[in-house]
Amino acid sequence: MSQAQTDDIHVLLTAAVNALIAEGILPSDWQNSSQITRSKSADHGDYASNIALIAAKAAKMPPRALAEKLIALLPANDSIAKLEVAGPGFINIFLNNAAKFAVLDAIFTAQDRYGLSDEFADKTVQVEFVSANPTSSLHVGHGRGAAFGMSVANLLEAVGYKVTREYYVNDAGRQMDILALSTYLRYLQLNGAQFSFPVGGYQGDYVTDIAKTIQAQQGDAYVQPMSVITNDVADDAVYDSAADGEQILVSGDKNKHLDGLIANSKQALGAHYDVFLNAALTSILDDIKDDLNDFGVRFERWFSEKSIADAIEPVLAELDSRGHLYEKDGNTWFRSTDFGDEKDRVVRRANGLTTYFASDIAYHKNKFERGFDSIINVWGADHHGYIARVRAALMALGLDETKLEVILVQFVALWRGAEKVQMSSRSGQFVTLRELRAEVGNDAARFYYVARRPEVHVDFDLELAKSQSKDNAVYYIQYAHARVCSVLEKIEEKGFSIDDAKGAAHQTLLSGEMESDIINVLAAYATTLKRAATGYDPHVLTNYLKELAALFHSWYNDNRILPVSIIADATPSADELALMQARLRLSKAVRQVLANGLSLLGLSAPTSM
Repeated sequence: MSQAQTDDIHVLLTAAVNALIAEGILPSDWQNSSQITRSKSADHGDYASNIALIAAKAAKMPPRALAEKLIALLPANDSIAKLEVAGPGFINIFLNNAAKFAVLDAIFTAQDRYGLSDEFADKTVQVEFVSANPTSSLHVGHGRGAAFGMSVANLLEAVGYKVTREYYVNDAGRQMDILALSTYLRYLQLNGAQFSFPVGGYQGDYVTDIAKTIQAQQGDAYVQPMSVITNDVADDAVYDSAADGEQILVSGDKNKHLDGLIANSKQALGAHYDVFLNAALTSILDDIKDDLNDFGVRFERWFSEKSIADAIEPVLAELDSRGHLYEKDGNTWFRSTDFGDEKDRVVRRANGLTTYFASDIAYHKNKFERGFDSIINVWGADHHGYIARVRAALMALGLDETKLEVILVQFVALWRGAEKVQMSSRSGQFVTLRELRAEVGNDAARFYYVARRPEVHVDFDLELAKSQSKDNAVYYIQYAHARVCSVLEKIEEKGFSIDDAKGAAHQTLLSGEMESDIINVLAAYATTLKRAATGYDPHVLTNYLKELAALFHSWYNDNRILPVSIIADATPSADELALMQARLRLSKAVRQVLANGLSLLGLSAPTSM
């Protein structure tokens, strides 16, 4: 719906309400919570208002009678052709032709900026998304977070927000130590060492590839005695053989085992330990950046966890000074239950090391200190239990936790027809985002990732995503755009020009119900963007694009744009040319809005298919 049109209608209705207040029919403090909506059928006008239904109780009048009274008091307006009362008391509003077709002028004037606004130009927002540990390539689950987060950020920019897209790089802590250890152990194996690889280590082939690169550059320079990889595990440790014959620890204290191996490696390698840590981090992070860049996902900032290492102790000291920390069993605990969490959380272990949660407290405090008006975290569904403790920490620090919005993105299952695709294996192999993109393409991946609400599980049908049919929504939308391009190309091939002025002069010929429906949907684009942006809900836009494309295809199939005479290389009549230009004008408007919407979702708008 056109924002300008709804604003004008709202002004008129407000004037009528003020008149009712002056007459004593409505109390002076009555709050107008009514809505102006686009009518679903041309028979019911262009817009409808429920104001009489909302105000009836306060006015002590039947809704239909109040609606008649409001219509009588409504100031005259050149844009409105007719008003009528419908149903239990709705006011249906019919626009005159000039107002009705004004949306086409607006589209051609604004072009790729049609639908955008600066309503929230004074607001800043940070959107943190993906933030996968740099311990492996991105998988299909990370892809959904990437597509969703980028689309939300784009939509917020579309309504004026100043957006900072941020990736939090977990380049510190135990997981990075496990990655460095895994790389070093593979390096030792490449140099002839024989031992059972720890179950908690990273076992993917990419780790071996990183180790091979180090070996190619340094040979056996970092080989250490076998004591490095000797570390006692629980007495009940049991090993099992993997598919490749390697023995894997399947029981026993694997965490104690890993921690011992990490400590041994650090002691043996000294400063050279960072060779393995940095090689693994750089290789994997570069892979992630390349993958996301190829997926059309960008960030204003890659925020390093290491960069806030010096901020952890000060933030814990602040929590302690506020009385929110205590000691128990050698650990330091945060009283998160005082702020609604289900249990208290450890921030420093008995060995003196701070936890990942402690780092996250410092990171979120840093976010708030940067002065964003709002902060959005896009997390995987497995982080559900983490929300309460982060909010608790913010409240404990005296920060306004309502500025933080956490959106959980549910898991993705891949299907090939009726068969579910195996997502991962014991050896650490999994379906990567890059593999998915290679099979179905960026456009299909991004569309289907955001075509459902984030809290809904996604069953991704690979065969459907590749099909060229009406059932494949992204293909159907892009085909509508390409169809218009094809028509324009054919007209030029036949030697005819596309005259927007003539199209505008004859647009009253677009009097069919389907044409009115298309125009109404085009007029609703700006409102749709605002709803999708403020609700952090890209699927509102995907549904809109599906609706617009379906309307266009149906109209196109029933209404010939190119006259038969032109197709037959005959001379068209003046009436045929007039109708052609009017229909071309409508088609071009549809093409522009489809292109605008696809762009916000990070999808292409092909000119041929």
